[in-house]
Amino acid sequence: MNYEELLVRAKEKLPEVSSKSERFELPKVRGHVEGIKTIIVNFFQICDLIGRKPERVLKYLQRTLATPGHFEGKRLVFGRKLSSAMINGKVTKYVEEYVLCAKCSKPDTSLVVVNGVLHKKCMACGHKSAVKAKV
Repeated sequence: MNYEELLVRAKEKLPEVSSKSERFELPKVRGHVEGIKTIIVNFFQICDLIGRKPERVLKYLQRTLATPGHFEGKRLVFGRKLSSAMINGKVTKYVEEYVLCAKCSKPDTSLVVVNGVLHKKCMACGHKSAVKAKV
């Protein structure tokens, strides 16, 4: 057997890559309902993980959920009953729009304003993209 045939044979015997593991996993929102209020207990940990200010994320959630919210110590309190699926969906959408790089999908981005337009700048690949919505 020549070298090329051995390479083809070795490549055929390699196992298939079946799973990819991402280093970034967004945790689910943890909280509960008290009366007519929804209380989120791990909001600050999520904001630390995604590298965004809690006030900025809260402003986005208030606008998209159409509900008032405020901080009580280390908890986020919304002024009405909300399902965890609804809140998790909005947090995931925020991360897709304002955190993950459009090119490499890594969360290593920062928000910068260039000529009055908000951009995501990726620290991993250097890609810069405009953010569509304002926060």
